Amino acid sequence: MNYLIFGGAGFIGTHLAKYITSLNLSSSVINSYDIYNKVQSDFIKLDVRKRILLDLNDSSNSIIYNLAAIHTTPGHPDHDYFETNIFGAENICDFARSNNINTIVFTSSIAPYGPSEELKLETTIPMPNTPYGISKLTAEYIHKVWQAEDPDNRKLIIVRPGVVFGQNEGGNFTRLYQSLKKGFFFYPGRRDTTKAAVYVKDVVRILYETSVGQGTGVATYNLTYSPAPTIQKICEVMAQVTGVNEPKLLVPASLMKLAASTIYYSGNLLGKKINGIHPDRVKKLMISTNISGKKLDESPYKLQYTLKEAIADWYNDCNKMDLH
Repeated sequence: MNYLIFGGAGFIGTHLAKYITSLNLSSSVINSYDIYNKVQSDFIKLDVRKRILLDLNDSSNSIIYNLAAIHTTPGHPDHDYFETNIFGAENICDFARSNNINTIVFTSSIAPYGPSEELKLETTIPMPNTPYGISKLTAEYIHKVWQAEDPDNRKLIIVRPGVVFGQNEGGNFTRLYQSLKKGFFFYPGRRDTTKAAVYVKDVVRILYETSVGQGTGVATYNLTYSPAPTIQKICEVMAQVTGVNEPKLLVPASLMKLAASTIYYSGNLLGKKINGIHPDRVKKLMISTNISGKKLDESPYKLQYTLKEAIADWYNDCNKMDLH
């Protein structure tokens, strides 16, 4: 069996390759592809925005994991999201067609749901309002067209993860921990903002298990705790596990927005990039991502780590020195 990981040099991709390798599957070949050839011996340089030409042995006996994406938002010009996420989906599906590959696992996002405090199910009508969310929803439909061409034989699994955290993430949870550790974090406007989240080790296990366990057809799963935790709950658990102080102060939303805008645009005027401080990012902190994980919780692929167990496991992986 060939396990083909597109976007394999990324955070989830490296964890997925490590997980499949740990299973010690007989006669398996893991190939990770990415435009960034970070580790010469482990990754094959490939740009999914272009036609994919690969010479594989027994190519039809393969599973594709499409993780390739431009995802950090804000952070890129609008066209980058469309070029990578849409062209990537088209080229990967074309590659699957040409090589008679019948299984694709596509890592989408909760961004297609759009911002709202209302609970989102897999059946909720998507209403994305960002280039990233729009490009991800378009990519979902490109994959669905591929599956519909041969519905009796092709299998498509679409996963929509919340914030994925874990070792080497370098994203929202890492920034939160660093802010807590330095005593710089304040609740932005409210403490009850719901934040869909999932541990990377659960994510990669689910990617693999659905690829081999799901039947033909299309299956979509939100990947998040059920119910999704609040920002206060995340902070409390992170403090309990790592020993940092819990935040106490709640800063009015208007003041947070003003401070973020002042710092960000002042930095731009001075020619300095202020990492981690962006008005849009602060605004996102105050909007819930209230995503239902009930379908996943009732499936054979349910999460194995609670929020506390996940952060504790991550902390152990970092030798209880830090979260990175």
